[in-house]
Amino acid sequence: MKFGKELVSQMVPEWEEAYMDYNSLKATLKHMSWFKESKESAAPMASTPKGSLKRRLTLYRAFSGLTGTQRGSPRKSDDEVILVRAEEGEGSEGLYQTMFLKSSEEGAEQDLVFFKKLDCEFNKVNSFYKKMVKEMVHEAEELSKQMNVLIALRIKVDKVGFGNLGSNEISTSTSMNARHGHSRVHMDVIHEVEMSDGRHLEDRKGNHEKQTMEGFRPASLEILDHVKINMNTPETPISTIKGLLSSPNSEQSFSKRDLRKAEEQISIALKEFYHKLRLLKSYSFLNLLAFSKIMKKYDKVSSRNASKDYLNMVDSSYVGSSDEVNRLMERVEHAFIKHFANGNHRKGMNTLRPTTKKERHRITFLLGLFTGCSIALIVALTIIIHARNILYSKGRTRYMENIFPLYSLFGYIVLHMIMYSANVYLWRRYKINYSFIFGFKEGTELGYREVFLLSSGLAVLSLAAVLSNLDMEMDQRTKSFSELTELVPLGLVIVLLLITFCPFNIIYKSSRFFLIQCAFHCFCAPLYKINLPDNFLADQLTSQVQAYRSLEFYVCYYFWGNFKTRSNKCLESDVYKAFYLIVAIIPFWIRCLQCFRRLLEEKNTMHGLNGLKYISTIVALVMRTTNELHRGTVWKILAATSSSIATIVNTYWDIVIDWGLLRRNSRNPWLREKLSVPNRSVYFVAMVLNVILRLAWMQSVLGIREAPFLHRTALTALVACLEILRRGIWNFFRLENEHLNNVGNYRAFKSVPLPFNYEDDEENSVI
Repeated sequence: MKFGKELVSQMVPEWEEAYMDYNSLKATLKHMSWFKESKESAAPMASTPKGSLKRRLTLYRAFSGLTGTQRGSPRKSDDEVILVRAEEGEGSEGLYQTMFLKSSEEGAEQDLVFFKKLDCEFNKVNSFYKKMVKEMVHEAEELSKQMNVLIALRIKVDKVGFGNLGSNEISTSTSMNARHGHSRVHMDVIHEVEMSDGRHLEDRKGNHEKQTMEGFRPASLEILDHVKINMNTPETPISTIKGLLSSPNSEQSFSKRDLRKAEEQISIALKEFYHKLRLLKSYSFLNLLAFSKIMKKYDKVSSRNASKDYLNMVDSSYVGSSDEVNRLMERVEHAFIKHFANGNHRKGMNTLRPTTKKERHRITFLLGLFTGCSIALIVALTIIIHARNILYSKGRTRYMENIFPLYSLFGYIVLHMIMYSANVYLWRRYKINYSFIFGFKEGTELGYREVFLLSSGLAVLSLAAVLSNLDMEMDQRTKSFSELTELVPLGLVIVLLLITFCPFNIIYKSSRFFLIQCAFHCFCAPLYKINLPDNFLADQLTSQVQAYRSLEFYVCYYFWGNFKTRSNKCLESDVYKAFYLIVAIIPFWIRCLQCFRRLLEEKNTMHGLNGLKYISTIVALVMRTTNELHRGTVWKILAATSSSIATIVNTYWDIVIDWGLLRRNSRNPWLREKLSVPNRSVYFVAMVLNVILRLAWMQSVLGIREAPFLHRTALTALVACLEILRRGIWNFFRLENEHLNNVGNYRAFKSVPLPFNYEDDEENSVI
């Protein structure tokens, strides 16, 4: 792989604009090479460079006389090509500028352009790295304070548990250490306060041994009097209710439960902080390598030796010489291994540095197998339908009204999984960091192959079940269908549920449980704190209305109908009709509650407007369903009016808010400033398709209940599939917009809540 592509593949997507623009500099060198070759072909004999030694010396003296810090050795020979200096003064601190000493030569304009671009890229990289390191140091100080409080909390909880320690200080006598070994561990923790300074670990160890021999006075537990524990943040139903009922001035107490919660939060914070440091270290390494590569290419193209001087400057700059990130990484490793891995180095490092997921050939093989089986089953199903003339058989209507709605459930799920698989493929192709946006644990996210494998596996099971249940006529002797084959759809649902909730570590357990957790948060809205995965899943649920109605039909058909004769009276039941409407409203109501929860927390009126949008959709859905069940002119007018309003509002929100498009004065007219897909026509096609697919509700309002060669239930399933396709299109552009917002803010890390809040601004330390 060429270095340019390798650099792009290893970039932190949210920092893409902060990296060196290697391809642009490479293009400048190509232009320089073309210019040089054209000159050589026009004049084979080498021309003597214009300008004299006197002129070059004059340039050198003028350069040396400028204000600034001189980089490189003070003695320069006539063979020197460039001089690099760091400017000083307000607004220019840390900026580097290169002077090209061969500017009098023919074609030197290309070199001047190259070094101007090179300086601009280097200053960008150096400034960004310095800014990020400063943020990391500040965060390390905050984590140090959190660790200090955690250590004091550990001792406080142990003190309450043992009941025989002093009030504010921990005795360090040998006898008490012998009686309370666990407390001695915490004294070591206090003495070794992690991440509180920049001393080397070896120095700490030596000081520890010295003070252990001489005795030391551990920190006072008074630090706990200046902090509050964030244990009742409204993130869960219980904490939300506690936050509403508890008094703000209630006295806080310390318990083992609080300690476990604090340890868990700080552990997560340390892991996330370490991940940031690793990304920052990778950023530095890739950019330094890129500057080395581009300077070597320049030497080759220009036949000069400028790389040595420039790379010396790069090595002496902040991005090339700072070792702060490595020191922070060592301190985090030491703290995490000692206090969150029981001193087990391998366990601690495996937690801090999870192994990347490897592509397995087994997945590719099974994917091909299941896909081939699915195609074969579809072909077999088509042949059997034509061979038996099923489309024109007497039992066709009974099958479509009783069996088809059962199997359509699996069709909706398979299609949605295929669309999500396509989304993952496109997100990866266009460098959209979906795993960060969704908050997946590193190495546990499913790729498009894994998702497509699951969908193809479910498709094989569903199609095989359909083939086993294609009988159109009842047994003349028993006047019923085979009981075993009629129970196949229900058995398939049970198998699917068992796989989904299986507690064993098979079939992507972490992903299954992540989905279950998000679904539980959705159904418990607004008691849980709302995050993007919950919002995203709730949006997916709004496109699966017919799937919920299929599940309702399962209950009615198998428990109140006669599945042996394929007959039911579901549509004659008022209870069924009521739930037919309720199950369709639930996903939109969930999104509405999520919006109002965010409105209360963030005080952003856009969330309130979004909630009103879902209310308009609920009204339209109620009117359409009522019109479908109770035909009448009034209901038809109400359904058409409410659906039109909801369609206009939802379409505007999709395109303008969720996708961030239709920006009139943007760099890309009527789109937005930044686009991930180079072909701009894709966005216009997507907008048109979104509008067209949102108008699928018209078939129910216009009374189009059947079409040529399509039964009513088949037409309903087709409209539901169109909505799933629209949702798949929406998914890509929604996450693209979210990713570009992260890129604009260089937001490559998730925020981790910390367990302790200081009541004052004084820095409390246990040293």
